[in-house]
Amino acid sequence: MANIIEFVSSRISQLKRAVKQAEKAQSSFPEGRLRTSRTGGRLRFYEVTDKGDTNGKYLHKEELATIRILAQKDYNKHFLKAARSELEMLEKFLLKYTDPAEDIYNNLVPEKKNLVTPYILPDDLIAKEWQSKTFRPNPYKPENKTSDTKRGEKVRSKSEAFIADTLYEFGIPYRYEYPVRMVNGELRYPDFTLLKVRTREVIYLEHFGKMGDEGYRRDTMEKMDLYRASGIYPGKNLIFTYETEDHPLDIGGMRKMLHEIFC
Repeated sequence: MANIIEFVSSRISQLKRAVKQAEKAQSSFPEGRLRTSRTGGRLRFYEVTDKGDTNGKYLHKEELATIRILAQKDYNKHFLKAARSELEMLEKFLLKYTDPAEDIYNNLVPEKKNLVTPYILPDDLIAKEWQSKTFRPNPYKPENKTSDTKRGEKVRSKSEAFIADTLYEFGIPYRYEYPVRMVNGELRYPDFTLLKVRTREVIYLEHFGKMGDEGYRRDTMEKMDLYRASGIYPGKNLIFTYETEDHPLDIGGMRKMLHEIFC
């Protein structure tokens, strides 16, 4: 559950920066407040400066600068109240937060773990269970799988082997050429289907290995269109690598990408 602590800590930092910015802005606001009234479908603005005045002075459209700064003042007031309340709540949460419930199972001795069925699966069991699922692999030209991986598989190119070995090294659960049903009912086989364990997200990785070939590029564009239609979007649940004959796979860049996303 480290991701909860990470998220809350990040949110606290974001709120503190915003509160500081809002507090600094307070000194620039004029006296008074903005009152609004809707008449005949039109919103009208009034500047109220006296405590006993419930109407205020009507602000014409030429006074837009005054309208804006009074609206900002009103927003600032309500934002600070909400942000300070949220900050207080989150900081109390961090102070009181102890070990997640999953740790009761994680801290058992191995002999007891073998006797117990956990109510919430820890990350390592989630990964193991996901990884162990059997499936029918891509039937297309299995003889083209000639490159070996450290996990003992055969893949279709040396570049795919580099990717598979990096996934294995980083401990990222993956399935090679796992079948995925597209929106048109067609089965497709992304090169790698990955599990982001801490969020339980499934992310697809495609390696486009012949981008120098015009026909291959055309097929790739059609594949990307089908992925988008099927709810698989680049930058969300689809990542990719690529190469041409003149520009081989950027192994360093690929490793950095995977580390940033999954580790």
